Amino acid sequence: MTQPAASGASRLSASDLGKLKRFLIDNLSRGIESEGISFDRRREFIQQRLKDVYEQARISLPADIQKSIFLDVMNDMMGFGPIQPLLDDEEITEVMVNGPKKVYVEKKGQLERTNVTFDDDAHVMRIIDRIILPLGRRVDPDSPTVDARLPDGSRVNAVVPPVAIDGPSITIRKFRRDKLTIGQLVEYNSLTQNMAELLRACVLARLNIVISGGTGSGKTTLLNVLSGFIPENERIITIEDAAELQLQQDHVLRLETKTANVDGGGATTIRDLVRNSLRMRPDRIVVGECRGGEALDMLQAMNTGHDGSLTTLHANTPRDALSRLETLVLMAGMDLPLKVVRQQISSAVDLIVQQSRLKDGARKVIAITEVAGMEGDTIVLTDVFKFEITGIGEGGKVLGELKATGIRPAFSPRLEAAGFKLGAELFGNALADRLASHQRR
Repeated sequence: MTQPAASGASRLSASDLGKLKRFLIDNLSRGIESEGISFDRRREFIQQRLKDVYEQARISLPADIQKSIFLDVMNDMMGFGPIQPLLDDEEITEVMVNGPKKVYVEKKGQLERTNVTFDDDAHVMRIIDRIILPLGRRVDPDSPTVDARLPDGSRVNAVVPPVAIDGPSITIRKFRRDKLTIGQLVEYNSLTQNMAELLRACVLARLNIVISGGTGSGKTTLLNVLSGFIPENERIITIEDAAELQLQQDHVLRLETKTANVDGGGATTIRDLVRNSLRMRPDRIVVGECRGGEALDMLQAMNTGHDGSLTTLHANTPRDALSRLETLVLMAGMDLPLKVVRQQISSAVDLIVQQSRLKDGARKVIAITEVAGMEGDTIVLTDVFKFEITGIGEGGKVLGELKATGIRPAFSPRLEAAGFKLGAELFGNALADRLASHQRR
């Protein structure tokens, strides 16, 4: 092992420490490769080699500095470099690398800049390669973007130059090891107990549900929770770009898209998987996110006996969700009149659950909205529950109340047929039955 210049100093400058770390990482990498050190022996190998270097180079460092160097070297060689401690922090939900000198995290719903940095662009690229190469993915100037999934389920996106102007970028949406329950969402004030009861009944009664929301609003988390209500005796097929769902049922078949190979062929899209799933005798189809022409296939499945389907899409309100669905259906390339598309949507989708991340970082279900049919060329929406903002409290906390609108949804008979007789009080007040009766007349 080549030695760095000997130093009798008991302390090194930050610059010298950086040079020492790079020297150690380079030489340890060569040592591991040349000696064929297995992964489970690397920690011991690194500890011993570090001790040898300190003795041979006559470097005397305080114990805390030695520990820091060891952790940094371990993270770089066996983890994901400087961002590994951020990935290990359970309070951090997202890690964002905007080039080598700007690393942000989302913590408790708020964005924070960290003091974590990389050495340079090449250092970021090494970490990107370490993330994606074991997964069979690639990224380079000819293919400058990549999506991947870490072994623990975390979702990774990387963008490199020339597309990324300020240096290679990494975004990691961390995977929760513990699956949230509907009870926890109620405790966190993401929704009320009455809302939870209604959603559970809707899933069990096989209503088709779309979860709508913006980026990072908690759509996948809510989809995970709702899919947990599906009975054990049903065959569930999940379809995702990057598998994140954590269904606990026994009869679950998980499908994941495949990117194109080097020559541009061999890709398997969400739409391909949705079409194929219809031949797999599904009781339920759960699509992680509709973002293209597969929306048409989903609607057709919902309209042809595949009740109880669940999916998410990007939209800020239930009405926007309908517009988004219309656009996605048209992306399928079918020359359908808009009224026909809307009829497909209104007959297929029963419920839109609107999820949102508020300005204070809190994630809430801000509306549960029934798709109540068509009036002329317009789809009728009826809010069953809605979040009403009342003001802003200390520290920018958004104040408000999740309230029932007092209207009993038109799909109530379907819930009752499935064994769920929900009282008028669940929908807000005792007038609900009379309102529903009047609407039916």
